[in-house]
Amino acid sequence: MDGAAGKRAAFRRWRYGRPFWGGLLLAFGGAWILLTMKASLKVVLHIGMQGLAGYLLPVLMVLLGLLTLFNPAQRLFYSITGVLVSLGTWLTSNLGGFLVGLLLGVVGSCLVFGWLPDQEPRGSRRERRRAPVEAG
Repeated sequence: MDGAAGKRAAFRRWRYGRPFWGGLLLAFGGAWILLTMKASLKVVLHIGMQGLAGYLLPVLMVLLGLLTLFNPAQRLFYSITGVLVSLGTWLTSNLGGFLVGLLLGVVGSCLVFGWLPDQEPRGSRRERRRAPVEAG
């Protein structure tokens, strides 16, 4: 059981060292838009050269989300680019994946932009409940 707990602790340390949830939401937003591009609905729009931009922008969203996770030092550039690309999907990719992918991308990019690397990780609820007892 110690191996699983050790892996979970290592993943938690890795996760706290980067804007994890923002990058994940940004990548999921791009993936959602890509899925809606493949939908066999009659309201699907393809604008431009056979919808090239409709596929390019969600792929960029997924790429920016992954880059945020694995290279958090450049998070400001990735977040600003992520917001612009997410908003661009409104016109090119079925209203931004029927608004779901667009909102996931914008919220994820805002979380990435607001993340500060020098913040202390938040303790678990169990640790916060135990702290006043030990102090007293």
